[in-house]
Amino acid sequence: MSSREALKMVLVVDDHDLIRLGICRLLSELPDITVVGQAASGEEAVAQVRQLTPDIVFMDIRMPGIGGLEATQRILSHYPETKVIVISAFNDDVYPMTLLKAGAVGYITKNADTKEIKTAIEAVLSGKVYVSPHLAQMLVVNGLSNHSESPLSQLSQRELQVAELITSGSRASEVAETLSVSPKTINTYKYRIYEKLGVTNDVELTLAAVKYGLVDPSEMI
Repeated sequence: MSSREALKMVLVVDDHDLIRLGICRLLSELPDITVVGQAASGEEAVAQVRQLTPDIVFMDIRMPGIGGLEATQRILSHYPETKVIVISAFNDDVYPMTLLKAGAVGYITKNADTKEIKTAIEAVLSGKVYVSPHLAQMLVVNGLSNHSESPLSQLSQRELQVAELITSGSRASEVAETLSVSPKTINTYKYRIYEKLGVTNDVELTLAAVKYGLVDPSEMI
């Protein structure tokens, strides 16, 4: 990334202003990188990508509306050349596996420093996948053992999205509207989620989500 032509445009997506601005500040320290936009939701991210066509999107996961997983899928369905690097507070193996399967090419945690962000950018621009080292080790271990300790790994991508939205406080009708499906379909997903996680209602689902890392307890305060 040393030539003038190598200048890369970056979009930063996070619903927390301080975190988003902090990521932008770290990116400003890197040569040949320019932040062309910011977004605070999955919907804004999709719209910004359509307008700005950035080379790289730093994508948060849990946000109002469709969230990072759905936003990633929508972006890559129309702009497959876009490099999505997930930057999240969640550091278990469920989200990395799900986002990488959805097409993201990087996954780093929000305590990453400028050096790691630079390494991640260089890796994905060279066609590689970058995952923070301790997460990569976890994925390898769970892959070799053919299981994950978290029952959330049993959920499909869509089921994980539904569970995420429900535990964020959305009603079934709101989840249906967000994901552009019928409430009946959402109720079907809920039944499957309950069955897989061994819960019987939304309260138990939320408690399970906290226990297994789908929800940050601080978000519930």
